[in-house]
Amino acid sequence: MIVRVKICGITRSEDARAAVDLGADAVGFVFFPGSKRAVTPEHAAKIVATLPPFVTPVGVFVDAPAEEMLKTAETSGVRCLQLHGNESPEILNRLRLPVIKAFRTSGEFDPSVVSRFRAAAVMIDGYSEDGYGGTGTRADWDKAAKAGRYAPLILSGGLRAENVADAIRGVHPYAVDVSSGVELSPGVKDPRLIAAFMRAVRSAESAAEGRPP
Repeated sequence: MIVRVKICGITRSEDARAAVDLGADAVGFVFFPGSKRAVTPEHAAKIVATLPPFVTPVGVFVDAPAEEMLKTAETSGVRCLQLHGNESPEILNRLRLPVIKAFRTSGEFDPSVVSRFRAAAVMIDGYSEDGYGGTGTRADWDKAAKAGRYAPLILSGGLRAENVADAIRGVHPYAVDVSSGVELSPGVKDPRLIAAFMRAVRSAESAAEGRPP
């Protein structure tokens, strides 16, 4: 079992480099102005230009128009769009790039709603009134597992080195996504925390395959 890893909320080139060197499969750039980790497309482009070819840059948006997302992707060089707001299923048909549709698991969240979206993957995140993602709020793992029946599942929300192995064993996601769990402060990553997170993921993989960690 291979679990992909996305390090989100990248604002600095040195953090992107650390994520890549430590084995991340994707890095995320937040283009939502209301986020503490927001970057401009031009700033993201400088970091994206340093990434190796098999690491995917992902652009994170909240309720942005399709035209704006596509223009931002063209400027920044991101190759995948993550929709983290209340977007309709129809907007996905207007996007020419792979889409991750994120859902925040409030008490009313019904996992079957993800079946309405023609997305490359779905992300299940924790719900917080403080913002869209990066809040450190744990997702509902049971609902996440049920959502994974409809599309490849990316688990997010409150993950860190101490709990990601349990999350992988309990939810069996295609990928995990972390932001605040590897930070010193919003937008400033700690290579030691990234390294610990990656070790925990690989340890869970090894355990699932019956190999020594």
